[in-house]
Amino acid sequence: MANKGSAAPDFTLSGSTNQDDTEVSLGDYKGKKLVVLFYPLDFSPVCSEQVPDFNSNLDAIKAKGAEVVAISRDSAFAHKAWSESLGGVDFPLLSDMNLEVSKKFDMALEEVGITNRGVFIIDESGNIAFKHVEAAPPDNTLTAEQVIDELDNL
Repeated sequence: MANKGSAAPDFTLSGSTNQDDTEVSLGDYKGKKLVVLFYPLDFSPVCSEQVPDFNSNLDAIKAKGAEVVAISRDSAFAHKAWSESLGGVDFPLLSDMNLEVSKKFDMALEEVGITNRGVFIIDESGNIAFKHVEAAPPDNTLTAEQVIDELDNL
C-alpha cells in the first residue's frame, strides 16, 4: 500500500512536457522532493483547472526544492494536445494507460478505467511524506498553494 511513511512505489512512464516526448522514472528524482499529481482525464473540467494551477505555481513549488509530475490514463498524444490547448504545461504529463502505476499508488478506479484524483509528496529519501486522495471531487481538490503549504510542513 502506498501510505504516508512507506516507500513510494517505483515507476517509469512516458508522456510529454509541453510538446516534447519524455520518459520519467521515480529514480530521476532521488534526493529531491517530488509532487505526484494523479488526475482522471485530460480535457475534463476540474483537471483543466488543477493542472494549470500547478503549472502557474511551478516556480514556487521548485523554490521549495520540489519537482512535479502528473499521471493519468490518457495517452502521450492526448497529453500533447491538452498541453497545447492549455498554453503549455512545464512539467511531465505521464501516461498510465494500463493503470499499472495508479494501482501501485492505490489510485486506480478500475471499475471506470481511470485514475482517481490525488496528490502525493515523496521526500528526498523516496518515502511518501504526504498523501491526499479525493473523496468527492471537486469539493476537496488540492490547490497548488495548499501543496506548497504541505511542502513547508515537511
